[in-house]
Amino acid sequence: MKPRPRLPLKGEQTTLGINNKFMAKKVRIPTPLRKLTNNEELVEVNAATIGEAITELQSRYPGIAERLVDEKGEVRRFVNVYVNEEDIRFLNNSQTPLKDGDEISIIPAIAGG
Repeated sequence: MKPRPRLPLKGEQTTLGINNKFMAKKVRIPTPLRKLTNNEELVEVNAATIGEAITELQSRYPGIAERLVDEKGEVRRFVNVYVNEEDIRFLNNSQTPLKDGDEISIIPAIAGG
């Protein structure tokens, strides 16, 4: 007889999130772009890819996409995007898939001299 799987304890995090609710993906907004997100530092999205996340951000916060992507929809070279601390340039760029609970960090490059 196979052992029965253990049920999660109240408040225990599972692959579906706390108490079996799906966890949204979180986008960490850098300070220079927060004026577009009503000063929100962390924004939740329900997108399946980085490209869809940017599209969702644009629908909620008009003007943010033009600062993140070029005319072809690719992330601008002076903008770094990470999914759980991994650079999307080493993954699938804007087609990088997202899972529930992922954290997306947008980090604009800083020029200096």
